[in-house]
Amino acid sequence: MDLHLVPVRFRDAAAFVAMWHRHNQPPVGCKYCIGVADNDGVLRGVAIVGRPVARMYDNGQTLEVNRTATDGSPNANSMLYAAAWRAAKALGYTRLITYTQADETGASLRAAGWQVIAQRPARPGWDVPSRPRQPNGSEHIPRTLWEAA
Repeated sequence: MDLHLVPVRFRDAAAFVAMWHRHNQPPVGCKYCIGVADNDGVLRGVAIVGRPVARMYDNGQTLEVNRTATDGSPNANSMLYAAAWRAAKALGYTRLITYTQADETGASLRAAGWQVIAQRPARPGWDVPSRPRQPNGSEHIPRTLWEAA
């Protein structure tokens, strides 16, 4: 199957994530979205890129791939990660990061040339007295931090 990049609106990307992502809901916003489609124009995957969730990385020069989701089409995810980095650089950003959960191999990221820069331990949750938060399903799961090379 031949895939090519396509523009995708945030609401369509969010709907795709809601349908296909294994463990996360769509993010609440973004800087830009990228899609991959087959020759018939069927959307096969999306990447949603936004500001970094961790405020220490939110320096105005860094973006984060907040979500990717595919229907399982071969090479779609690595194509999205590579395109996300090219788009970030074209917009003047100097760094692009993302996270994977401990049970994810990161094969698509490695195929797109990304590198592991840190291992993050599991957190008990994001709720703190100064900012109460509801559980979102990412608690108690170690993560790997990746950076586009």
